[in-house]
Amino acid sequence: MSKKDAKILRFPAPAPSKADYQRVKSTYSVHDIKQLFGLSERLIRRWTEEGVVAATTSDAGDPVYDFRALTLFRRSRELRAHGLTLKQVERELQGQMNLFKPVQTSVSRLLSPFEEALLLHERGDAKAAALYREAITEGDNLADAYCNLGIIELDNAGTPKALDCFTLALKHDPRHVEAHYNLANLYFDAGDLQLAKLHYETAAELEPSFCPLHYNLALVYYKLDDLQGACAALHRYKELALEDHESPAIYELLSWLEQARDIQNKRRG
Repeated sequence: MSKKDAKILRFPAPAPSKADYQRVKSTYSVHDIKQLFGLSERLIRRWTEEGVVAATTSDAGDPVYDFRALTLFRRSRELRAHGLTLKQVERELQGQMNLFKPVQTSVSRLLSPFEEALLLHERGDAKAAALYREAITEGDNLADAYCNLGIIELDNAGTPKALDCFTLALKHDPRHVEAHYNLANLYFDAGDLQLAKLHYETAAELEPSFCPLHYNLALVYYKLDDLQGACAALHRYKELALEDHESPAIYELLSWLEQARDIQNKRRG
């Protein structure tokens, strides 16, 4: 089993693991964008239909977004964090879209090292690592390239190298949510709960609607004996994760935590 697939979460009640490390992908579905950025499916589809964000179409007829669209969704995150309304965000993104419109030429655009690495990575091709390094050398999407190279190092049991890669991703983009989340998972696996907590909390501050990190944050709080924080984080996870379906395991886990918190408060009171 690879590091990426390891289930590090151990609550005393049944619940699904959300410990997967996060890499930048070549394509994203509506559900992916919804989970990463906390935007409603209706809004994402409207932005797509109105040309606010560009997308291609899958064989099933659903929108598919590339990593350039991911840049725009990240920009929307920053704008919302600065207090802009959705209407204001839309106007800003429409201006940004003009920067990404391709110039019509008779020569097909070749893939950059980073773009080729993304495709190879998704195919499980070992040459992806070399292309991520080439992208880094050329200054091509540095934070994303370091983040994804860190995932490969994890799969190769290279924890120190993965730690270095995720840290370098943050050096080039201190607001890189995936790198913070991956570092938090890495520190959790290493038993450093305080550093795991720091990076989960930073990721949550940067993107409050990034669903999986709230589950992991609840576990860290639980292990640090902060049952109040654990309940709050799991409540947030439930709000985000159960929008489309309900999971009895999550309700059971939350009920167990709340009872444990109440007992703890009585003992301390």
